[in-house]
Amino acid sequence: MERKKVTSSDVAKRAGVSQATVSMVLNKKYNVSFSKEVIRRVEEAAQELGYELPRRRVKKENRREKLLVVFCPNLTNPYYVMLLQGIESRATEQGFGLFVCNTQRSLELEERYLKMLPALNPQGVIYTCNPSRCFMSIVEELSRTIPFAVINNQNEKLDVDAVELDNSKLGRIMARHLLDLGHKHVAYIAPPLTVRQKQRSKRVEGFMKEFREAGLGDNVVIKAANESIDKDVPGIDSEYRIGYDLTKELLAEERDLTAIVGLNDMIAFGILDALYDEKYKVPGDMSVMGCDNTLFAKMHKVSLTTIEHFVIYKGRDACDIIMKKMKTRQSRYADMEPVSIYHVEYEPKLVVRGTTSYPPGTQKKEGKRKTSKKKN
Repeated sequence: MERKKVTSSDVAKRAGVSQATVSMVLNKKYNVSFSKEVIRRVEEAAQELGYELPRRRVKKENRREKLLVVFCPNLTNPYYVMLLQGIESRATEQGFGLFVCNTQRSLELEERYLKMLPALNPQGVIYTCNPSRCFMSIVEELSRTIPFAVINNQNEKLDVDAVELDNSKLGRIMARHLLDLGHKHVAYIAPPLTVRQKQRSKRVEGFMKEFREAGLGDNVVIKAANESIDKDVPGIDSEYRIGYDLTKELLAEERDLTAIVGLNDMIAFGILDALYDEKYKVPGDMSVMGCDNTLFAKMHKVSLTTIEHFVIYKGRDACDIIMKKMKTRQSRYADMEPVSIYHVEYEPKLVVRGTTSYPPGTQKKEGKRKTSKKKN
């Protein structure tokens, strides 16, 4: 006759305790305290009855976790937080987790994270800005085995799927708005305009091109932060400080300015505060513009004129590209994998709020002309 298998209930009965107590004691779950006497009784009962703990099911080693890796240069700027929000919302819908690599614009950190990718074994990688030039070949090599998507500056030579952003177009829209209002002497404040951060230069170039075509290129002052700033770990107020400090310098150096533009909203917030401290009225004395249409730009007390280029949607699109690539690799219809490069681009839109208007004096003159007409 086959011997009946001993269960945890049998041990509990012999030791005079509950089945749950047996389970916790034998599995060494000591986060719940038991007296030495209880532990002794349970262990002796299990030994006397020949009780063995059930074997745990071991996960298959080849099972792959649903993980996406995201490279981000700066988590202190709401722009990148918005991109992450878009990526995460789509990834969560598809049951993926995210591993975020905050490179802090450091080549050493970016290289370190790239070397970690094989160990992380992700099912896709998203760059929220262009990879550094010295790592382009590594990214292209890795993309042959791991689906990559880059949210990059248009016209960059990358054989990788991309959600594109034409930064020069953003600059031109900003310039055209100010020109249409009649501004002729303006300044543009930017972070360091280095070769590594080409997207910044493209935005400035687009702005300058529009003013040159209007015959006013010499009337634009470009004020860029020192290159050393990019070598420091970005603080929560790094870009705000750029806007604030460089505006103070501009006001001491330039007398004819009627508008100051920030490369992004964070810089524009710094510009606004510096003007406020110097008793300038916005937009009465000085017009101010930003770019990215972040949350704070929409607040009534700020009401910043800016550019909307659908940042959250770009994050979702980058995630969608990864999903499409994965699906293609899982269900091929031929012996070889098809080569496909996805490119997505949104048309940016001007969002006019309360920080831009006509140059000082212009509106009053127009008002006088209208008044004299009525008298006639």
